[in-house]
Amino acid sequence: MTESRMEFLNGRITIDPSICNGKPTIRGKRITVQTILEYLGAGESEAEILHQYPSLELEDLRACLSFAAILLEREFTLSRVA
Repeated sequence: MTESRMEFLNGRITIDPSICNGKPTIRGKRITVQTILEYLGAGESEAEILHQYPSLELEDLRACLSFAAILLEREFTLSRVA
């Protein structure tokens, strides 16, 4: 693991500046958490996603949801610009 690479949820979610411009990915693959969340949000089933991405495991999809929940636990402050 490089110094700038970060891992979350037992290594299921990784952030590496050299992969997908630093977006969170699944186990360092070029499959972003955002992509999986968009599929789930569009109503795709877990089985359909796993069929489209055979290198993924059910635990990877669940880690994407957990990662999103962790991010939303943070407090956000909105400020008007200009």
